[in-house]
Amino acid sequence: MRLIIISGRSGSGKSTALNQLEDEGFYCIDNLPASLLPALVKKTSGEEFELFSGTAVCIDARNAWKDLRDFGAILASLPSSVQTQVLFLNAQEVTLLQRFGETRRRHPLSTQSIPLAEAIDKERKLLEPISTTASLVLDTSQMTIYELRDAIKQRLLGTTSGSMSLLVQSFGFKRGIPADADLVFDVRMLPNPHWVKELRLKTGLDAEVQEFMDTQPMTGEFYSDLRHYLDQWLPHYAQGNRSYMNISLGCTGGQHRSVYLANRLYTHYRQQYPDIHVRHRELQ
Repeated sequence: MRLIIISGRSGSGKSTALNQLEDEGFYCIDNLPASLLPALVKKTSGEEFELFSGTAVCIDARNAWKDLRDFGAILASLPSSVQTQVLFLNAQEVTLLQRFGETRRRHPLSTQSIPLAEAIDKERKLLEPISTTASLVLDTSQMTIYELRDAIKQRLLGTTSGSMSLLVQSFGFKRGIPADADLVFDVRMLPNPHWVKELRLKTGLDAEVQEFMDTQPMTGEFYSDLRHYLDQWLPHYAQGNRSYMNISLGCTGGQHRSVYLANRLYTHYRQQYPDIHVRHRELQ
């Protein structure tokens, strides 16, 4: 059977992740006491659960501290036939503070004597036994709900396809490097359409910008080198049991050069890698 354990800091998107897995056919349980994992595995291994894609549970700081402390031992006690993955969702503290401020929800560890910032830090320490054993850690600080759902599908559910899933992403350095990027390429040295008055308000999705980039000798040289590097090394990543790769290309604002190149790579690799996606972070 397949077991996915979702954990993470409050406000990082655990409910979104669990809901996505439920939509994908998993039997899902929220706020399961970690000590009940062995019993749950035994129960869901029966024939009546064969119609589900697997079992997904959320285990977080609402657990007893002793169960959190013993999380590694509890995992080790599960049968070897269980394919277990632990997903830990994280986010920067300033982002968590902002999210709780916007939703006006109470943090599960905050009280009249424990303010929000202190509760967030306390939760981080309580969850260390889980975060250190996680097979996948995602920082959701800059992710929308839809991007998180896509990441769950690609990074967790894509592992069953037997082939590596690719995400080609454009971004702007002004907003920072994507936290989940595996390979990052800086394309800011290429000629910038932003300085062409007629192209400033357009993007790399527009034909006029694409024609401008096509006519720049440096563009062709860089793209050729980049494609040669990926052609040579992506198969080695796949042979190393990598199920997912995030290839991120960044320019200054994420509007022109990175968008253009991300689309070119996507077009080139979509025949070789059927499970490939393209995302333009700053255009969403």
